[in-house]
Amino acid sequence: MTTTINVKVHKEIKVQAEEMLQLVSFNIGQEEFGLGIQSIQEINRMVEITRVPNAPEFVSGVINLRGKVIPIIDLRKRFGFPPKESDRNTRIIVVELGEMVVGFIVDAVSEVLRIPRSITEPPPSIVAGIGSEYITAVAKLENRLLILLDLERILLDKEKLQLESTI
Repeated sequence: MTTTINVKVHKEIKVQAEEMLQLVSFNIGQEEFGLGIQSIQEINRMVEITRVPNAPEFVSGVINLRGKVIPIIDLRKRFGFPPKESDRNTRIIVVELGEMVVGFIVDAVSEVLRIPRSITEPPPSIVAGIGSEYITAVAKLENRLLILLDLERILLDKEKLQLESTI
């Protein structure tokens, strides 16, 4: 006796969704930057900053954020932009930087964006006067350029140690 078995072969078609980056965009001067939203804890209005002696020049001081002392880094100073007084748009972006929590002073926070990774390109050697060591990629949006910062490279290891010891 012979048994016949009909076997249907199903081909699995995988459609891979394009990887999207979720970013917070912010401005320093006329330049627009982006940070991955996953590393941002919160965004606050500018508050009074307590100066810290012997801190690196780009460290404005510290703030008390719900009982925790947070060092504040002025990204204008860090990237060599001219100084600017704080105004109603100035914000502090609180991020996790390795084991530390720090705040970055920025001129203004623009928006939360989702962009496809495919529109990003490796950074040229210098973008907006900032060395490529601080930048992971550059995204070309409709009529603007978004500079994606490398959070881990904003501070050198020795600067992190210096910051930890002064706080």
